[in-house]
Amino acid sequence: MNTTAHPPQHAAPPPVLQLSGIRKSFNLGQPNENEILHGIDLVLQSGEFCAVVGPSGSGKSTLLNTIGLLDRPTAGSLRIHGIETTSMNDAQLTDLRGHHIGFVFQYHHLLSAFTALENVVMPMFGDAGFVTVDMQARATALLDTVGLTPWLHAQASHLSGGQQQRVAVARALVMQPALILADEPTGNLDSKSADSVFELLRRVCREHNTAVLFVTHNPLLSARCDRTIQVVDGCVTS
Repeated sequence: MNTTAHPPQHAAPPPVLQLSGIRKSFNLGQPNENEILHGIDLVLQSGEFCAVVGPSGSGKSTLLNTIGLLDRPTAGSLRIHGIETTSMNDAQLTDLRGHHIGFVFQYHHLLSAFTALENVVMPMFGDAGFVTVDMQARATALLDTVGLTPWLHAQASHLSGGQQQRVAVARALVMQPALILADEPTGNLDSKSADSVFELLRRVCREHNTAVLFVTHNPLLSARCDRTIQVVDGCVTS
């Protein structure tokens, strides 16, 4: 009898994101029904930094909204950390989105009358209904990470475009999400600020093992990503 002990086998963690056969149609059942996404398959692992590229109207924004649980797919399977989302109700989707997904958009969507610190604290306040010293400390540490310690208490409206996007990155990270969706976050910035925000997201990806989907029309930036996902006419072509 073979009595050799074998160490326990640990299953690999599920991907951060897994799409299987995702379809998205608008105006379902109407004469003008229009399918935008046509059976998309996609897997994203922890720590991957992926560009999403494609011409205008190719379905990139619809894909990101679907991944971000802002739109429900018409068909297919969408898993976040192995959790199937397509049968969840709105409250469950909101909770999952708030804790596992961070968003950085082309326009920063900061509250202009609030300070940088208050803007970063806001997702935690929205989740808990109150603000603690620990929450403020976490937001302060993130703003230090993005190089904005001198501007902690500056109103968002008094910051430059690049600084505002750095606040937006800190805000996206404050709930410690596994996935960041960045939709043209450098599109409104000059080349120096754009490069700074891109490198910041890359550093965050490495240091926090966060997966990033980075939508861009800039081929110089997409070439610096780990891989590129090309979307054409609602399909992933490469």
